[in-house]
Amino acid sequence: MALLLALLTAVGVGGVFAGIRMYRADAKLPTDLALALEVGATRTGAVDSLVDRLGMRYAPAVLRLMGPRQVARYRRKIDLAGNPGGLTIDRYAARRAVYGALGGAGALVFLLQGNLLMTLLLLAFGAFWTEVGIWSAIRVRKDVIERTLPDFLDVLAVVVSAGLGFRQALDRVASRYEGPWADELRITLRQMDLGMSRRQAFAELRRRNDSEQVAMFVTALQQGEELGAPIVDTLVALAKDMRRTDAQNARRKAARAVPKATMMITTFMVPATMLLLGAGLLLGSGTDFGTITGE
Repeated sequence: MALLLALLTAVGVGGVFAGIRMYRADAKLPTDLALALEVGATRTGAVDSLVDRLGMRYAPAVLRLMGPRQVARYRRKIDLAGNPGGLTIDRYAARRAVYGALGGAGALVFLLQGNLLMTLLLLAFGAFWTEVGIWSAIRVRKDVIERTLPDFLDVLAVVVSAGLGFRQALDRVASRYEGPWADELRITLRQMDLGMSRRQAFAELRRRNDSEQVAMFVTALQQGEELGAPIVDTLVALAKDMRRTDAQNARRKAARAVPKATMMITTFMVPATMLLLGAGLLLGSGTDFGTITGE
C-alpha cells in the first residue's frame, strides 16, 4: 500500500511539473483552442488556463470518444452558456480529460484505502465538474437576459419613434448596454454586416438562446415585418407581455417555495425545537438520573 501511494504521488508530482513545462512552452494548439485562449485570455483564470494547457493534447481523443451527436449537443450547451471564459468545445474536452484523470486517480487511492464515500465523490467530481460550470452559466445567463429584455425593448421603442431606422436604433441601444444580451445583439449585428439577412440573423439569435422571451422577441419582429405592423407598437406590446410573464413566473416560484419551506420546517426545525424543549424541561426538573439508571 505504501509503495502504491508513493508511486501515485510521484506520478502526480511529475505530471504537475510536466504541465508547468508545457504551459510555458510554445506548444502548437488546435485552431479552436488557440483562438479561445487568445480571445478569453483576460476572462479565464490561471487555473482554467493551466487545465486547458494540460488537457489540450487529449482533447481530440475525448471528442472522438464522445461521438458527433454528443459533441453537437455539448456545443449547443456551450453556446447557451455564452462561451463563459472563452470556453469552446475543444477547451471543454481538455478540461474533461484533466478533471476525469484527477478524479479517477483520487478515487483509486481512496478505494484502495476502503473509503467508499470519497471514492464516489471523486468519481462524481471527475465526471460532472465541467458540466456543473456550464449548467450554472446557462441558468445565470438566461436570467440576466430575461431581466434585461423588457427595459431594452422600451428604450429601443423610444429610439425608433425618434426617427432612426430599426438597424441603426438597434446598434445605438446595444452600445449602451453591457452583459450577455448586449453581446448577443452585437453578434447579430455583425452577422448582418457580413451579409446575412435580418431574418436569418435573428433566427440564429433565437437558436443561441434557450429563452422563451427571446423567442417571443424574434417571432414578434418577424411577424411584424411580414404583416407590416408598426415596429414601435410591436416593441411596446412585447415589453408589456414580457413583464406580465415575469410577474406570473414570480408568483409561480413563490407558490412553489411555500411547500418547500413548510417541508423544511416540519422535517428539521420542529423536531429540533421539540428536542431542545424536552431536554431543557428534563434538565430543569432536577431529576436524579442515577436513581433511574440504578447507578
